[in-house]
Amino acid sequence: MTAQVILNPYANRWRAGARANAVMEALKEVGLSAELTVSERPEHAIHLARQATAAGYQPIIAAGGDGTVNEVINGILQATPDSQPTPPFAIMPIGTANDFAKMQGIPLNLTLAAQAITSGQKRQIDAGAINGSWQTGPRYFINNSAVAMEPMITLENIRMKRLSGEIRYIVALARGVIKLKAWQQHIQWDGGGYEGPTYLLSVCNGPRTGGFPIAPGARVDDGLFDFVFVPQVPKWTVLAILFRLMQGKHIYHSAVTFRRTTQLALHSNPVTPVHADGELFTQTATAVFYHILPRKVTLLGTYPTG
Repeated sequence: MTAQVILNPYANRWRAGARANAVMEALKEVGLSAELTVSERPEHAIHLARQATAAGYQPIIAAGGDGTVNEVINGILQATPDSQPTPPFAIMPIGTANDFAKMQGIPLNLTLAAQAITSGQKRQIDAGAINGSWQTGPRYFINNSAVAMEPMITLENIRMKRLSGEIRYIVALARGVIKLKAWQQHIQWDGGGYEGPTYLLSVCNGPRTGGFPIAPGARVDDGLFDFVFVPQVPKWTVLAILFRLMQGKHIYHSAVTFRRTTQLALHSNPVTPVHADGELFTQTATAVFYHILPRKVTLLGTYPTG
């Protein structure tokens, strides 16, 4: 079968387009027949992946960073029947942080990444589905999604033009804390819930986002979300939690709730932004509903260490 490569030329601060030939050459070297399509605008890769899935291309390869991975997996899932796993999906990591690829042991070297795709290694991993008040259908993610503080920091990250890499996330984090105000939220999960002022709610499939270990120990194939919740607390407490976050020890702070669930529902006032795998797709949600899709995604070329 022929592979479909969906490349985002704007990944890695507009540098990924220059690596298109290198991506295709690496795949050719390992004997993989592939066609290249290039996304032209935000969310175009969703449309391209949906078309590629319907046309029967295998595997479908996201060439870019975490945002590209999210768009491609959304298109694949939209075109995959509910009762079936996705067609094979793979990643050529040419983005900025490449968090998800790194967590799954996918090599950053393109030759090695191509070899991994054709190695026969594959894994069925979970995906998260998000529905809500924006009424545009479900949005999917395979690493993490969040409301309140985290997507607000994503907004700060988007506004920055000069910095790149993990330092960009750190600066965005600092700006977000300065501007932070609480959202009144009603949250329910398996066996529990909360109602009151909220700062942070991160729903995780994988353990890291933005370079930080937000959900240590989270597994992408256990059929569960790991979520991190922080109510309104003094700003100095927020800073203490964030300091521990860099070491993955924030989950032991007395103000932090860290649980596992198959679903989570929330209502928010005022409206909240929501991101999926770092991609901000709405800023005006009043209701958000998460549910897990166990082992839905067929991921190629992974060598996870834990």
